[in-house]
Amino acid sequence: MPLRILVVSSETAAQQEERRAYSGAASHEIYAKALRRMRPDIDLANVSCVSPDPAGAGDLSRYSGVIFAGSPIQMHEDSAETRAAAAFMARVFSAGVPSFGSCAGMQIAAVAAGGATGPRKAGTEVAFARDITRAPEGEDHPLLAGRPATWAAPAMHSSVVTRLPPGARLLASNPDTPVEAVEIRHGTGLFWGVQYHPELSLREIAASLCHQGDEVIAQGLAQGPSEVRAMSDRLIALNDQPQRRDLAWQTGLTTEVTLFERRTVEIDNFLRALEAGG
Repeated sequence: MPLRILVVSSETAAQQEERRAYSGAASHEIYAKALRRMRPDIDLANVSCVSPDPAGAGDLSRYSGVIFAGSPIQMHEDSAETRAAAAFMARVFSAGVPSFGSCAGMQIAAVAAGGATGPRKAGTEVAFARDITRAPEGEDHPLLAGRPATWAAPAMHSSVVTRLPPGARLLASNPDTPVEAVEIRHGTGLFWGVQYHPELSLREIAASLCHQGDEVIAQGLAQGPSEVRAMSDRLIALNDQPQRRDLAWQTGLTTEVTLFERRTVEIDNFLRALEAGG
């Protein structure tokens, strides 16, 4: 039987349209595309956890797993959206359905289980999280199976998990992001998450880079719009021609990022765990 996965969006309707305008798809749609490429027979459904009625997901126990996509939501701020997102994640934990999340998805799970988030002290982690390293509890954790000792991954976020909830295990971090990968057990629920975006292609990162170009320049990562565009062009070319060693060298990327099957390791490990019934 194919896996039945509920993909959860935490973007508002306006944020979804904005992302479609510059990237071609909303965050949950990007996730669905990656999941279908990984498992062509997968059965996908979608719900928003920040809509007026996120209960539209129905009985969560009918799903093999739940995956939370990223979004601009700031879980350290009190808003109708953050309260709704945390409440929906609490439902997932209570249902005991295994769950996974990227970026904001991980932050939603952390807050729902009693942790906290806040602004990243070093500013936005732009384009890629580099020097991600396993924590001691991540050495043999199945979420990170197949990853080398240190790796990079697509990323674009301005907030981080600042306090892990009870029942959490820190699996990986990098010098400026204290929690890059985590396991959270809460009630009868189990969540695996990463702060980075294994679902994003280099083309999608290039689109985000241009969209947030002013912030990239303000951080001193580029001297002006032409340098942002040049980096974006390299990423698009590398996306289309992942064998280009010159572009990999110029961007400082390895096959952990440039190859789809390597970039999506954590998602694949989660799907494998569901298929194995664990």
